[in-house]
Amino acid sequence: MVRHAWSRLARILLMVIAMTVPGLSLQAAHAEKYAAIVVDADSGEVLHERFADDPRYPASLTKVMTLYLLFDAIDAGEIALTDTMKVSRTAAGQPPSNLRLKTTDRISVEDAIAALTTKSANDVAVVIAERLAGSEARFARAMTKKAQELGLYNTTFKNASGLPDAAQVSTARDLAILAAALIANHDEYYHYFGTQKFSWGGLTYRTHNDLLKTVEGVDGIKTGYTRASGFNLMTSATRDGRRVIAVMLGGTTAKSRNAHVTDLVEAAFATFSDPSFVPEPSLRPSIAFAAVQTPLNPNAAAEPMLNGRRLSEFAADVIDSTDEDVAIVEGDAEEQAIDLPAVAASAAPTLPPFSVSAYEARQLGH
Repeated sequence: MVRHAWSRLARILLMVIAMTVPGLSLQAAHAEKYAAIVVDADSGEVLHERFADDPRYPASLTKVMTLYLLFDAIDAGEIALTDTMKVSRTAAGQPPSNLRLKTTDRISVEDAIAALTTKSANDVAVVIAERLAGSEARFARAMTKKAQELGLYNTTFKNASGLPDAAQVSTARDLAILAAALIANHDEYYHYFGTQKFSWGGLTYRTHNDLLKTVEGVDGIKTGYTRASGFNLMTSATRDGRRVIAVMLGGTTAKSRNAHVTDLVEAAFATFSDPSFVPEPSLRPSIAFAAVQTPLNPNAAAEPMLNGRRLSEFAADVIDSTDEDVAIVEGDAEEQAIDLPAVAASAAPTLPPFSVSAYEARQLGH
């Protein structure tokens, strides 16, 4: 308890220093991480959006495009669900989340699909990329080309997994378009995104997508996380014959992200409710989403720089890195076990929310 109190105090002090001491260097690429969009999948109508066209890191949502190209290849007869794929040294060397594949292993296409939709295995993503394109770099170029063909005009892929790459960016709108395209063009494979557990090598892995079990109608599709992106979620749900797609990027924890996307999904279906409640259709989305609040501090997941070091590194100096609540792994690993402390809720009420844009405006005298 004392250690956590000191951790919170350290974070607060660092924010105060960053916002008040002249001459400190504060920079952040894509510092504003939060973005969201909700779409009526049947009509294409955008029901709700916030920062939907701002560049963001997709993290493991990247694997939706990896699987899209795999489904393309299956439909073209280039590969079959029962085929097996070899594991290269490069693939076996991918960081978590992974299946810990070895170069002596072979994995079937169907197992590879399940490994990506549940475990979000980075090594398996590279196996698929190398099988389809010969190298991950060539596969990433094919991913970007497909993105352009589908209308994801603000998306660039540099790898098949979503592991950190500063040039690999997308937007909430583009990712919603990708989800809609996958459901429309590869509906026969979409059920894989509803897989709740997958077994490999004597171990069983459960899905990271908790909304599959907790929100009515949710049947897919993918979570994502890196330190640079925050907690991401692309989801889809059906009720009474209507389908909605919701994308949220930049959550501070898996738990808060899940709660926010749940609110977005519920608001979406509220727009289709009894028309006598709101007779004018154009007003229904704004009324339904009025109660859905932007996360308390949408900038809280940002990684600004303080005198050449990430702000979190200063906090790490006074936090025991073995604490369960701060042990986060790149690449969507073990999200269901991660629940960072609600720092914003416990911070001194007189402190304004940490904001890079506000800090820069203050430095410029605006």
